[in-house]
Amino acid sequence: MLTILREHVDAIIAHARRDHPDEACGVITGPVGSDRPERLVPMLNAAMSPTFYEFDSGDLLKLYREMDDNDEEPVVIYHSHTATEAYPSRTDVNLASEPGAHYVLVSTRDGAHESGEVEFRSYRIVDGEVTEEEVRIVDRYTDDSGDAAADPVPETEGEA
Repeated sequence: MLTILREHVDAIIAHARRDHPDEACGVITGPVGSDRPERLVPMLNAAMSPTFYEFDSGDLLKLYREMDDNDEEPVVIYHSHTATEAYPSRTDVNLASEPGAHYVLVSTRDGAHESGEVEFRSYRIVDGEVTEEEVRIVDRYTDDSGDAAADPVPETEGEA
């Protein structure tokens, strides 16, 4: 299960809407081994494409250096789909290189880039196998273990 702060969900959705019709992408880092997303890092989609995302190599190198310096790792890797559901494409699966990360997808299709609810879903992708997981959106973490002070997202396919 992914436990994520509401402010991060709101920021990811805002980023996806802002970059529409191109895919938006970014990372949320957290302390190594914590599985706790803490530092949101919106990234530039170097592909500038409505059907594909690619992190800018310079920005990615800078991010990994910062994570090393801060004893962090990528906890969430997110991007948007602009015309399809929030489910990993074959390309997304092939590019998934962080087996410990949560892969979050947001769909801005059918006018969701302007207003209304978007699909917000999370997956684990390990060795080409995609497993959807529950998303629990919280207002704050209550302690260092990542326990949360809110209830899970209702079963609406992770729509936020």
